[in-house]
Amino acid sequence: MPLIQSDQLPAHSTLWQHHNKGDFLDCYSCGSDLPPQRAVELALTMPGWAEALMKLRNTLVKPLGLKTELGDRDAGDAIFPITHESGDELILGTDDSHLDFRIAVLQHRGRVYMSTWVHPHNLLGKAYLHVIMPFHVLIVRNSITRVAEASLKAA
Repeated sequence: MPLIQSDQLPAHSTLWQHHNKGDFLDCYSCGSDLPPQRAVELALTMPGWAEALMKLRNTLVKPLGLKTELGDRDAGDAIFPITHESGDELILGTDDSHLDFRIAVLQHRGRVYMSTWVHPHNLLGKAYLHVIMPFHVLIVRNSITRVAEASLKAA
């Protein structure tokens, strides 16, 4: 079995409460007993190439008025603020003028699931989602791979 796989987010995930017809939702998983808080910590520790892509993204979208860095957020907000936390699931994300997004990390039956939900608000949101999709897939697959590798080392 591969380290990671494209998967279906389990039905009991809180992230499903956000999902409507036409929204984007993907999911990757790996075998792991890590708690979601530790998995998020590993997943959001971005390699240099991903950090460079985020900096480029921020430079390109700043003139469009989209949220980019901490200065664009309310006091106390993180780049991916936590919107839900339970013993088996952590959901992070934010709402912006062009789209709303959430990232769920769920621990379920010896697997960690990492899912991204996006609800575009307008044409800019749809175009943005289309443009960033190849980069999203690279970054998310890399993130869940770090979780899988840490789990193998811990075993």
